[in-house]
Amino acid sequence: MAVLPYGSWPSPITARSLVSGAVGLGEVLVDGADIWWAESRPDEGGRTVVVRRTSDGAVVDAVPEGVDVRSGVHEYGGGAWWVADGVLVHVDRSDERLVRREPDRPDVEPMVLTPAPETPRGLRYADGRITPDGRWSICVRESHVGSGLEPANELVAVAMDGSWRVEVLVSGSDFVSNPRVSPDGQHLVWIQWDHPDLPWDDTTLWVGDLSASGRLTGHRRLAWPIGVDGHDSSESFFQPEWRDDGVLHVVTDRDDWWHLYRQDPSTEELERLTAGDFEVATPQWVFGLSRYALVGDDVWFARREDGTDHLAVLAADGTVTEVEPLSTNLPATSIGSLAAHGNGVVLVAASWTTEPALVAVTRTSTEVLREARDLGLASGWLPVPKQIDFPTSSPEGGPDGELEQAHALVYPPTSPDHEAPVDERPPLVVLVHGGPTGSVRTQLQLAVAFWTSRGFAVADVDYRGSTGYGRPYRHRLRGGWGVLDVDDCVAVARYLSSDDRPPTERVDAERLAIRGGSAGGFTVLAALTFHDVFSAGASRYGIGDLAALAADTHKFEARYLDRLVGRWPEDEVVYRERSPIHHVDRLSTPLLLLQGSEDRVVPPAQAHAMADALREQGVPFELIEFPDEGHGFRKAANVVRALEAELAFFADRFGFEVPDRTGRQDRT
Repeated sequence: MAVLPYGSWPSPITARSLVSGAVGLGEVLVDGADIWWAESRPDEGGRTVVVRRTSDGAVVDAVPEGVDVRSGVHEYGGGAWWVADGVLVHVDRSDERLVRREPDRPDVEPMVLTPAPETPRGLRYADGRITPDGRWSICVRESHVGSGLEPANELVAVAMDGSWRVEVLVSGSDFVSNPRVSPDGQHLVWIQWDHPDLPWDDTTLWVGDLSASGRLTGHRRLAWPIGVDGHDSSESFFQPEWRDDGVLHVVTDRDDWWHLYRQDPSTEELERLTAGDFEVATPQWVFGLSRYALVGDDVWFARREDGTDHLAVLAADGTVTEVEPLSTNLPATSIGSLAAHGNGVVLVAASWTTEPALVAVTRTSTEVLREARDLGLASGWLPVPKQIDFPTSSPEGGPDGELEQAHALVYPPTSPDHEAPVDERPPLVVLVHGGPTGSVRTQLQLAVAFWTSRGFAVADVDYRGSTGYGRPYRHRLRGGWGVLDVDDCVAVARYLSSDDRPPTERVDAERLAIRGGSAGGFTVLAALTFHDVFSAGASRYGIGDLAALAADTHKFEARYLDRLVGRWPEDEVVYRERSPIHHVDRLSTPLLLLQGSEDRVVPPAQAHAMADALREQGVPFELIEFPDEGHGFRKAANVVRALEAELAFFADRFGFEVPDRTGRQDRT
């Protein structure tokens, strides 16, 4: 092996590798013998396409070239299409209207189902299901029409005959999701919640009686919480589903972990089906999430435990067994988008060394239906992380004044061709996931291998407030955003660079970088402003001014900071204390800012204000703005440019040579 300094190793994993031929696999639905799924394609401008696999194995796009199947509900979207009996209903991103298509009937023209609003893209739809009689699509509608202070979110019934008839079923609450029609078509279940909660905080479960004429009556709340043993009586419901015999299932965290429950038809009370220190649900940032499927009397479910996903089957007699073919043949560490298929399920699965694939799984076999991208890389280029628990600060004293613990995945420098001098330590990149209610990705990420293959170590941090570790850990960030998450990122850098670490596991304390996007970008800015541990940082569409975010963001997150920081404007002092924009005089670490001009979640004004303050302060920085991107970079050219800019920026600070440099738009 060639001996070269860490960070300078040649690598076949380029920024272009991340997007060239890449496909993101989304929701999966099974319709009879056919399997349908969503694909996001960076090489096609980031558009999302619905794909169909018929019983004979033929795979075709179900929408024409150029059609982008995406919803703007909650700005994050998801759940932009649904299908029944060969009929596809989807959102057209260009105008947000619903379109009906029948791929098996080429003589039938596509039919627009919803009226054109007065305001362009003013009526948005998501998370729908077609009634058993085929007359209605029941879905979420978000209305941006009118002079209201914020959009209205409702459940509506959209006629499937093209008459543009829309009946409002549920209104009045701030948010609604997961409308699911019972197999006999007579009942509708849904989830709703109000400001300042988000769907992982406190939601309620409702059911009503649905008529063939598209009317809903008899609204009643199900599963009233019971506060016992000092537990919070609020709870977060996730993915209600009807079994074929009409028995309702749902996930909720009333016992502090997101577990499976089943409703007793005679009492309407919930019976817990699973138990243990694991979570079935994930935070509902987008619609269309599915973490379990009802297969006859069995429940197939994914669970997050000890930092990775596992697949299991809950039998009618209450026994739980692991699905060995998936863990043996793949072996999967990330599982999602489950749908019942025959005597098993179809799902999206990935591992530490494979990107997502569409897989059909039974108790005895696996069949890959949509292969993961062929990366053309030997396994020696792909890092396998080690999960660690590390001590972190407890500013409130913690139990008995002890330190608390946080979690991270640590990826070592990984190359089959290169190694570093014996006495050298690798630079470290700390990754901060978004949300902040979210978690690290438990699968191969070429964006991580991009760094490790060049000789960087990477720590992907599940700071306090992350999901997958129970409700108390998820809510630990309440009132502490900008403090606890920052402390955890600082703590993991210090932990991994400590002299107490074995020399072979220690990183270079003088070459510590931090990068993150959205909420993770805020953590990056706060870590560089209020601490002096890192020597470089990159913030993607990050938040510099919490007050500006509270005053200028979309409805879904309009009151998010009430829980994470404090009420606005009553707690203005706290907002100011934690906002990096007001403390640039304390910031001296070089910083890269990456921002989309069309971002409605974190408006570009945030990046501009931060750049102005850095320029005035004389802090080295670069600002690169992407005029055709929103919140998150979807287009291939922009993904490439952003990552190359980060490498070049860190190389400047750590003394590496990078032959191909990204152009600068703003530099001091």
